Amino acid sequence: MPKRALTMNLFEDALEQRLQSRGPLASRLRPKSLDDVLGQDHLLGPRGALRALVNSRRLTSVILWGPAGTGKTTIARLLADAVGASFESLSAVSAGVKDVREAAERARRRLAEQGTSTVMLLDEVHRFSKSQQDALLPSVEDGTLTLVGATTENPFFEVNGPLLSRSTLFRLEPLDRVALRTLLDRGLQSEGGTIDDEAAEAIIDAVDGDGRALLTTLEVALAIAGEAQHVNLDAVERARTTRALTWGRDDHYDVISAFIKSIRGGDPDAGLHWLARMIVAGEDPRFIARRLVVLASEDIGMADPTSLLIATAAANAVEYVGLPEAQLNLAQAVVHLATAPKSNRTALGIWKAIEDVRSRPAGPVPPHLRDSHYKSAERIGHGVGYQYPHDDPRGWVEQDYLPEHLAGTRYYQPSEHGHETEVADRLHRRGEQV
Repeated sequence: MPKRALTMNLFEDALEQRLQSRGPLASRLRPKSLDDVLGQDHLLGPRGALRALVNSRRLTSVILWGPAGTGKTTIARLLADAVGASFESLSAVSAGVKDVREAAERARRRLAEQGTSTVMLLDEVHRFSKSQQDALLPSVEDGTLTLVGATTENPFFEVNGPLLSRSTLFRLEPLDRVALRTLLDRGLQSEGGTIDDEAAEAIIDAVDGDGRALLTTLEVALAIAGEAQHVNLDAVERARTTRALTWGRDDHYDVISAFIKSIRGGDPDAGLHWLARMIVAGEDPRFIARRLVVLASEDIGMADPTSLLIATAAANAVEYVGLPEAQLNLAQAVVHLATAPKSNRTALGIWKAIEDVRSRPAGPVPPHLRDSHYKSAERIGHGVGYQYPHDDPRGWVEQDYLPEHLAGTRYYQPSEHGHETEVADRLHRRGEQV
């Protein structure tokens, strides 16, 4: 081994020893092998796809996507160890194209001189610009670098298509309660501490599946506990007085999806929960209000015509009152919309009509429906034969309003829910099919 490389290895070993004795608990308990990683059995268990790649020594570039504290950085380092590769680490927050090219050149020399491949972790890969991501492509394509990109954001939104297509995407899940308790016990054993059951449950409840946050909270709670090193509920509450709610781009789309689906499904409690999640996370209340206005027509429609008025009023209140008070208006709208009878028949009607307009000949406007408010219109047949509905005591007349080739087409067919039963009755009385 070259003298410089030997010196660097000795330096790294010494640094690792110092960190193991002085670093944060989360760093000191970093897993030493893939078998020690908690909560990702779907990837690293005996039947896991990522485990299979490692066992076959066919590790390709991967994107690890998941919430904070699920082990993305640790797994990247362990993957390099598992396949006998050197490890490079860059953060997209601070690295630039120059850093990428220098890392690629080191990997190329390492492969040529030592026959050693290189795994490069690019943390926060979604923060790389298009040009920075493009700089990676040649080295990833020719195998000089095996990229492990780590991101908390949905890579389909943030990572360039060419780079994403050359990588295998793996989704990491938040640690479940069993994994969090195992991690907590590891931390206690490392520090020689004990904990009350209610204090342990409080820590697990507070961290939302984030293993790093759990160990950080435990470390502070142990410091508060003092020499006794016994953590009670008071110590946990003092260690974690606030609860941060992570909110990435994928959270934005996932939570609004859960919000809409809960209201559509008629669950006011779930609707209020997801509304609260968005408010606490700082979601734009105007975005929430706009989604409610759309839902009022798309999922409720004529089953409860007042729902559109309620949703629109809530949207106006957001502009007029603003948060935090407007949360009351949004909550009222959520409860009303969730408990209202549901029908998507008006939405289906307009979607089918648009499909017909786009795919079928438009056809001329029937002569009796054409504009007749000008001189000589009658001479060319415009408006001739039109029957004015208000002249009929029933308020309607039997008359064709569609183009001739669409005569008899039904776009709107009312359901049997809510107000639409009355609409259906009226149409039946007219002799229309519904």
